[in-house]
Formats: sequence, C-alpha cells, structure tokens
Amino acid sequence: MFKKILTSLLALLAAASFAAVDINTATVADLDSIKGIGPSTSAKILEARKASPFKNWGDLIQRVPGIGDKRAAKLSSEGLTVNGDSFKPAAAASADKKSAAPTK
Repeated sequence: MFKKILTSLLALLAAASFAAVDINTATVADLDSIKGIGPSTSAKILEARKASPFKNWGDLIQRVPGIGDKRAAKLSSEGLTVNGDSFKPAAAASADKKSAAPTK
C-alpha cells in the first residue's frame, strides 16, 4: 500500500515539473500554451529576451509592457517560471525598488 501511495505521489510531482514553462527557454508555442499569453505578449517577451535573459520576475515586469504584479501572479499559477522560480509578489517588489534606486 505504501509503495502505491509513494509511486502516485512521485508521478504527480513529475507531471507538475513538466508543466512548468521557463520564460528564458520557452518557444513561441510554449509561451502560447500558457493561459493568458497570446501572440502579442509572446512577441513582446521574445523581443525583450533578445537583449538578455530575464533575471527574475521583477526584471520581467519591468521590461515587458502589460505585465504587472497581478498578471505575473496569474501567469505563474498557469505554469510560467523565470529561471525556475514561480512569482512571489514581495520578491518582485523588492527587485523593482533596487533597480529604481539612484546610483551614486
């Protein structure tokens, strides 16, 4: 009985890990498979990614017009990741504050 439960749990975890789409390696088809991303947003993401890979969710929000905290949270819940990380609102906000801080 224990082996069946353990096997089922491992199968669910494996399926969940394959469902994630990392924004830095995703193709147009991968991005379009995420509910909430259409052709226009895919094009914006790929264009911004040409300059450099996204460092984190805050970087994505800053560089791609139309993606804010709310939309990032929804996209993350649909399986989108940035460098393997799901969206965490506090982390994105602190990253935005750091990038907006004046340099001396």
